Amino acid sequence: MRRLWAPWRITYILTADKTEGCFLCEKPQERKDEENLILLRGEHNFVILNSFPYNPGHLMIAPYRHVGEVEALSVEEATEHFLLLRRVLRAMKQAFNPDGFNIGLNLGRAAGAGVEDHIHTHVVPRWSGDTNFMPVLADIKVIPEALADTYKKLKKALDEII
Repeated sequence: MRRLWAPWRITYILTADKTEGCFLCEKPQERKDEENLILLRGEHNFVILNSFPYNPGHLMIAPYRHVGEVEALSVEEATEHFLLLRRVLRAMKQAFNPDGFNIGLNLGRAAGAGVEDHIHTHVVPRWSGDTNFMPVLADIKVIPEALADTYKKLKKALDEII
């Protein structure tokens, strides 16, 4: 049997069920954007790389306000959220040239929300053939790029796109 070591996953495994605090509230307040992988700040929302990505470039758009339901967003929050999504897609196309995207919200625990009381939109760039036997047979996803490198590419592209 061959083994693929993914030591960065242990952090997620050990912290996935902890409910203390909300990282989507805490990280933007720390003002350590690069360290916290915050790519872009709007007036009502921010863009952050997922620390445990499905693919390189997997990010989330979230409101600063701790809110768990889409219908509870103000018009300004909802509008900016979607405008940031448009900007992120343009930047990802420029930085990574993906073949497609998965975009979605997991609302509630039954829908798979890891953070169920602070909504956030996942944006996952996809490439033809990016799914292979690893997730199916070994429950492992191979991420071929370091988060710091992904951050630099997307940050550069986002800074160029207004």
